[in-house]
Amino acid sequence: MGLEMLLHRAYPWHRFPSTKPERSIMSDPYDPNFEPPFNKLPVVVVVLFLIMAGVELALAAGAAGFVGGPSAIGWRLALVRDWGFSGDIFDAMLAQGNWSWNNLARFITYPFIHLGFTHALIASVLMLALGKMAAEVMGQFAMLALFVVSGIGGALAYALLLDDPVWLVGSYPAVYGLIGGYSFLLWRKLAATGGQQLRAFSLIAMLMGLQLVWSLFATVGNGWVAELAGFITGFALSFLCAPGEWARILNRLRQR
Repeated sequence: MGLEMLLHRAYPWHRFPSTKPERSIMSDPYDPNFEPPFNKLPVVVVVLFLIMAGVELALAAGAAGFVGGPSAIGWRLALVRDWGFSGDIFDAMLAQGNWSWNNLARFITYPFIHLGFTHALIASVLMLALGKMAAEVMGQFAMLALFVVSGIGGALAYALLLDDPVWLVGSYPAVYGLIGGYSFLLWRKLAATGGQQLRAFSLIAMLMGLQLVWSLFATVGNGWVAELAGFITGFALSFLCAPGEWARILNRLRQR
């Protein structure tokens, strides 16, 4: 019986240093069993995050007076005016038939403009988590398509269903599209395992419920319409983006 075992039996309440060589805390990155402290993020997720964070950091620095001089205080409002989405502008384009590229670009640019640091922080965290999942399961191109097309779908619903002069900004409709993708994957998994498929919509139901409760105490606006539309768009688009779904659709068409 070794010395270490004898000491532990004699004094079980005391922790003695092991006589065996310990593995270094700083693991060798060339070790095949080495795992990085942070999971590797897909490139498309990193790029989207850097754009969102870069815009917000520039606006925050300008508002704090670190860059841009006195005029930088108005950068955020100017960015909303020039690149945010407006239902009134969309209605004017629809009525006049003037589809200028500058105004069409608003469908894609508005998700990268936020109302403040907290607004951008929450959206960025959700995008990192859900975007990583979508990119790993569906592929990076599909994740980008979910993000962009869901943002467009949310803006279209906001313009067509409402007559709200408030500008639409923030990546929440696009992020809700990623939630739609997540819900689709869960819905398909539950169908394959014989589970209750309605459970796949628990997350969106909880989020919409929280907004309903919050509306009892504060004004939440009509942004939830764009967010719900973004979710529906992302869920529907997943029929094409999810692995195996496109092949399944083609097989069904061939059988007809």
